[in-house]
Amino acid sequence: MSAPRSIPTLDVTALTRTRLRTPGAIRETWGARTAGSLPADDRLLIVAADHGARNALGVGGDPMAMADRGDLLQRLMIALTRPGVDGVLGTADILDDLLMAGALDGKIVLGSMNRGGLQGASFELDDRMTGYTAAAIEAAGLDGGKMLLRIDPADVGTLSTLQSCAVAVGDLAARDKMAMLEPFWSTRRDGAVVNLLDADHVIRSVQIASGLGDTSAHTWLKLPVVPELERVMASTTLPTLLLGGDPTTSPEQTYAAWGAALAIDPVRGLIVGRALLYPPDGDVGAAVDVAAGLVHGTTNGRTA
Repeated sequence: MSAPRSIPTLDVTALTRTRLRTPGAIRETWGARTAGSLPADDRLLIVAADHGARNALGVGGDPMAMADRGDLLQRLMIALTRPGVDGVLGTADILDDLLMAGALDGKIVLGSMNRGGLQGASFELDDRMTGYTAAAIEAAGLDGGKMLLRIDPADVGTLSTLQSCAVAVGDLAARDKMAMLEPFWSTRRDGAVVNLLDADHVIRSVQIASGLGDTSAHTWLKLPVVPELERVMASTTLPTLLLGGDPTTSPEQTYAAWGAALAIDPVRGLIVGRALLYPPDGDVGAAVDVAAGLVHGTTNGRTA
């Protein structure tokens, strides 16, 4: 892997000034950006930063950990300048900030599409498209779009989410853009949405997500690391990235679980947010370096 680039200077005031005085510069800069590409080892490490738009700001015991935008952007820029980090997933507000801060050249960029299912809302599973559209992803030169798909047979909101995701899969594929689906089998307990993370329920969610749209040619999956992951991955041929979530175990346990999971096909890497951006010791660069070594190195028993 190459040496880390210098961290771009973050000037939050300048970002606001650009939005105020020259908003057209954002579109122009997207047009001039150098795009990223799939690495030669066919493996990806993507940093996720689309949580806030769904009212999910918490990390560990701090419910507002991700609320400071300048702090979040600085953490993202540290991550994006580390060797082996291939790209980022975010909503338009975050990606526009990173773009104008000079952090997205040469990176794979995925736009978050459905953020309407706000955490804690009565309509949480009616997860409508309130972010990027396929047309906007194409216009900005992004590489694809990501959708959260939580499936609860007892919640009618699931149906509209299924339908809108199916349309988006087809719209993205028609533009030769990646359609990244993050499916969960969900239920409500004491009013809160809970994802069922056993192999059988994950397999059911995979089967439903895989069949959405009029083609699967550009469909990828984003899946949790769960027990019996080998059986889960045997249920699909779609390229898959593993998510990190809000970690509840020590970093060492988390890294060990990622390493074992990365040895399973068709797993092709990680798409992780909070576990890398908010590590317990605060050292974002060190956490990212471990993940990059697992994805692109030989830590997991494979040769990159």
